[in-house]
Amino acid sequence: MTALPTADRRFRLYSVPIIVLLFTFLILAPSPGEAQSDYFFPAGESFDPEIPSPEEFLGYPIGTFTTRQDRIVAYMKELARLSDRATYQSIGTSFEHRDMPVLTVTSPENHSRLETIRQEHLSSIEPGGAPAPDLPVIAHFGYNVHGNEASGGEAALLTAYWLVAGTGAEVERYLDDGVFHLEPTLNPDGRDRYATWTSVNRAQPFVADPADREHNEVWPGGRTNHYWFDLNRDWFPLVNPESRARIEFHHHWRPNVVTDHHEMGTSSTFFFEPTKPVGTWNPLLPERLYTDLTVTFAEYWTEVMDDMGSMFFTEEVYDNSYPGYGSTYPNFLGGLAVLFEQASSRGFVQESPHHVLLTFPFTIRNQLRAAMASARASVENKEALQDYQRDFYASALVEGDEYEASGWVFGDPYDATRNREFLDLLLRHRIEVYELSQPQDGGGISFQPGRAWVVPASQPMYRLARSVFERVETFADSVFYDASAWTLSLAYGMPDLVLSGGTLPLGSRVTEVPTLGGAGPVVQSSIGYLFDWRDSGAPRALQALQTAGVRAEVAFQDFTARTTSGEVPFHRGSISLPVTIQTISPDSLHTAVNSAARVGNIPIHSAVSGGTAEGIDLGSRNFRPVRAPKVLLPVGEGVSSYEAGQLWHLLDQRVGMPITKVDLTDFGRVDWERYDVLVMVSGTQRAFAGTRLDALKAWVRGGGTVIAQRDAAAWAARNGLTPNIDEPGMGRPTGEAEEEDATVQRRDYDDARNFQGPQAIGGSIWQADLDLSHPLGFGYHRRFLPVWRDHSIFFEPSRNAFSTVAQLVEDDPYLSGYISPENRERLRGSPSVLTDRFGGGTVVLFVDNTNFRGYWRGTSRLFLNALFFGNQIQVP
Repeated sequence: MTALPTADRRFRLYSVPIIVLLFTFLILAPSPGEAQSDYFFPAGESFDPEIPSPEEFLGYPIGTFTTRQDRIVAYMKELARLSDRATYQSIGTSFEHRDMPVLTVTSPENHSRLETIRQEHLSSIEPGGAPAPDLPVIAHFGYNVHGNEASGGEAALLTAYWLVAGTGAEVERYLDDGVFHLEPTLNPDGRDRYATWTSVNRAQPFVADPADREHNEVWPGGRTNHYWFDLNRDWFPLVNPESRARIEFHHHWRPNVVTDHHEMGTSSTFFFEPTKPVGTWNPLLPERLYTDLTVTFAEYWTEVMDDMGSMFFTEEVYDNSYPGYGSTYPNFLGGLAVLFEQASSRGFVQESPHHVLLTFPFTIRNQLRAAMASARASVENKEALQDYQRDFYASALVEGDEYEASGWVFGDPYDATRNREFLDLLLRHRIEVYELSQPQDGGGISFQPGRAWVVPASQPMYRLARSVFERVETFADSVFYDASAWTLSLAYGMPDLVLSGGTLPLGSRVTEVPTLGGAGPVVQSSIGYLFDWRDSGAPRALQALQTAGVRAEVAFQDFTARTTSGEVPFHRGSISLPVTIQTISPDSLHTAVNSAARVGNIPIHSAVSGGTAEGIDLGSRNFRPVRAPKVLLPVGEGVSSYEAGQLWHLLDQRVGMPITKVDLTDFGRVDWERYDVLVMVSGTQRAFAGTRLDALKAWVRGGGTVIAQRDAAAWAARNGLTPNIDEPGMGRPTGEAEEEDATVQRRDYDDARNFQGPQAIGGSIWQADLDLSHPLGFGYHRRFLPVWRDHSIFFEPSRNAFSTVAQLVEDDPYLSGYISPENRERLRGSPSVLTDRFGGGTVVLFVDNTNFRGYWRGTSRLFLNALFFGNQIQVP
């Protein structure tokens, strides 16, 4: 029985009110799920009537609402309850405590020995492991890492229904020969933010006008997670709990195939791999991955798209180079990871050049059919996938042995917290790490056993290990979809050294992050307490102390204190907590100090005298008060949610500092007397013009501190907030001769992207020289400072000789990533951090993002120093 003329018309006609069509559908449809099955699934698919379809369970046809996360979880649980083909688990929780669901679907026989299958699979891919007979292929289908790319989550419901309730011989073959993990929402918090938006703005009949509110989310939108991070960039740095839980699951199974379902602009069609040959490939991965396996799978996707008459494209735009994508990281585990990009309806129906009207159900169907084709391709190419993964790990050992470096040694002698964090990152990626067995010297650092570790190149995770440490200088292409560098050791500011030749100084293998022994009980003092600012746990400890009402001072010179532990050297930036300046009792101070030592996991020393063994005494004027910063962070439309979220996350999660986030539209109600620090990220500047700019200047003159980053830093210089710093140039350093552009060379239109793309500074790593004596340099022990640059804002050094805090070195500052020869020359001597006084206040300009994607730990201390010590900056 036919429910409607066609299911396609039901969703795609614009002239007939959708509500009428839906009513007609409900009257004529012989069963709740049949018409939807006709539309979404190929002809001939049949389903077990005892298993509810998504429509039956949810109470509405798929594609007429954006399904909430809790309902997706509930449906997955219901399938697992009703069927012996499925089991449900939550692999973690998001920041907002939503479950991260995974439904595992395979035959009942496979389910009965699922753990055995997993262990045999992992054993078979170990170097030297033997193939296991009749082992199912392991596939992981992932959806909705960007919360507002909702077609993937809906397609996951239909894919689960097909695998669990499908009754055809083809589905049974897939389940016999495959284990399918379905992860319907990789970003639960973003998904629900978007679902709420579409629900509250949903019209009946649907509105296809792109200008309608439904199609235009308010800031920050649903793409990102709770802290406005793009989780599809986080598979490698692992900043967020969603990513850490997901990586753990992937290492637990090491899938042969991983799909990553996305959406793109409404004006496009459907993309699947292969990507652009060679230039978008990661050169550390076997070429066979791109030229053989991906091409084979593409034949399946082409077939299903042609069967539906859906337009698509390949070999354009997207790339496979950065290890932090969901469609690339699994490649580093020996799997085939593939990307799908579906043109988004961003709501339920929207006008589109390629579709006349692009409907939500149409986008869901494309995603579903791509997943179904992937299941078929996985099973039919099972042996090839398994052979490839075994060869992948075997070849890793061979390539690691042949690599020019035999390994890497790393360790910060003064920052136990950062060492622990870096070790944790390596171990989460299953990279082999060993204790350093004997001293190693290089790069001005002496690496000592007990405070340094070794990563050998020759190991199964050779390719990931090399990605962590390698500084990449050669590239097959000059145009990049995203970053061109991701050296994590540089991002962490981690001292490291390449080891070449000879026997590696390997001690015991590290299997877990060592515990810190420095945060023991603190002896009560009648003089004061001291702690070193060089440990990354120190800011968290200071924040805990200030929250408890403790007054702190910061040392502007080195000294050696007399403590209950003997004579202890302290460097500038160290924190002193004198007993006599407190407004709380000595016992309360002692309690707060012990608590802060545990919170920051750092040693705090008890002074036995105000006089020191060397350097300034504890009562010196070179100890200055540390403010408890009261921070205002403008947010809202036009502000970079990425930059704002990265700083919010830093202060929330790593420091424990509450900050006030105010929407730009509410700035008229701000009581400026409540705050002493204004943090401006890119886009914030649009809130300050006319009388509001005048008010900002008055606030700074009165003692306020402005911390401006990237575009906001350029704005501050252009608007008179930095008397000693000239406004920057865009695309060339200020003062560069212009006559070379007097005559523009004629070029073909088609060459525009290839000509302009290489001139962009899209993301690379540079060496800055850091002034360690400046308050912003407190806690650093090397002038060598790697910085991230992804813009074309060029400042000149300050006219005040003491205010250019960090500057790219004059002698080639390049460290890693693509850069054109012209820009490489221009970047010599370019400032990265500048400060100035404006009346009685301070302006700090971070030309570069100090907390890029949350994992640039090496420069985030600069930002924290500006918060705590910015008001102490003087311009001599």
